[in-house]
Amino acid sequence: MEILVLFFSSTVPKKKKSKEEIQYEETPQEKKLRLAKLYLEQLKHEGKFVRTSRQRFETPDASEIRVLRGHKLPITCLVISPDDKCIFSAAKDCSIIKWDVESGKKLHTVHGGRKGTEDRHVGHTAHILCMAISSDGKYLATGDMNKLIMIWEAETCKHLYKFTGHKGPVSGLSFRKGTHDLYSASHDRSVKVWNVDENAYVETLFGHQDAITGLDSLSRERCVTAGGRDRTVRVWKIAEESQLVFHGHEGSIDAIQLINEEHMITGADDGSLSLWSVNKKKPLSTVKQAHGCHGDAGLEQPHWVASVAALHNSDTVASGSHNSQVTVWQCGKSYRGLERLFSVPVNGFINSLKFSSSGHFLVAGVGQEHRLGRWWRLKEAKNGIYIIPLKRKTAPRNGVQQGV
Repeated sequence: MEILVLFFSSTVPKKKKSKEEIQYEETPQEKKLRLAKLYLEQLKHEGKFVRTSRQRFETPDASEIRVLRGHKLPITCLVISPDDKCIFSAAKDCSIIKWDVESGKKLHTVHGGRKGTEDRHVGHTAHILCMAISSDGKYLATGDMNKLIMIWEAETCKHLYKFTGHKGPVSGLSFRKGTHDLYSASHDRSVKVWNVDENAYVETLFGHQDAITGLDSLSRERCVTAGGRDRTVRVWKIAEESQLVFHGHEGSIDAIQLINEEHMITGADDGSLSLWSVNKKKPLSTVKQAHGCHGDAGLEQPHWVASVAALHNSDTVASGSHNSQVTVWQCGKSYRGLERLFSVPVNGFINSLKFSSSGHFLVAGVGQEHRLGRWWRLKEAKNGIYIIPLKRKTAPRNGVQQGV
């Protein structure tokens, strides 16, 4: 589309040094080091660099799990700041809370407003369903049931912009890594692209046949979405204005996350967890009834997979359901197969999961209800943020097991 062309053509590239200048300034050793760093960075961006080193995670002790409470209603979404120092959470009470990871204290609270006060209240007046933070930690974006996207200054939680245009609840948000381009998904079946720096709408993409339930992106100019009851996963190539369609789940696909640029994980209400390659239209691997079943004998139903997370550029993923467990998995070789490492008891609907950038902890957003509806309520559950520490253990050396 013309608007996309104009948008990208307006970006002025930074002036780079010429090859002659670099060669003149660098010693052979410096040049070798620089090229090695560039190669590693390229591998990370392409998703071919895997953070594993034969490392696994030990099962956390229940006493080491911290719980942060502040939201009155179920937590629906959360993000961790790029430096791992803060957590942002949002809930059905329409509020946003910024937490300090180390102390567990609230740094800022943006209170939700009552329905009908949209004109005078600074903040959300409907359930917040999704949020995203830019990779430089500058902007926070939140989306709600009222079809609105709000942009905040992450440091101060100051409200900056309001994006309108979706015709249904906003269910997915993600900043393209290294930029301030924002992708949004909605129950209106569309994906929209925004330029937050310019406070501008860029374009809209269509293709899903049902409400989109989740969205994610990394460094490439593309995003991935889960299409709910249309049972498709889609990869959107923004520049080419094209999409790839993937099939595999038998139920509504409610959660999606990229592991790296080449692989992703999804969860569905049929209880299945699937690993995908962006180059294959069917899953590389599927675990059915990943969180077990519930119900009377002969009438068992699988526990829905409500959330998934991935430690980027690694072989470690996590899933959450309402069976009172967060489960951490290790991907098999070439992402074919999932091995359960351990499960952590967490009572309630695990509506959101995020690994810290360092991989030192996993955060779960928990509620008495599913983030997308009120099909049933777990009265014994408590709405809260669970910080689960992750301790690595390496392969034994000379018969000695080493913890990290």
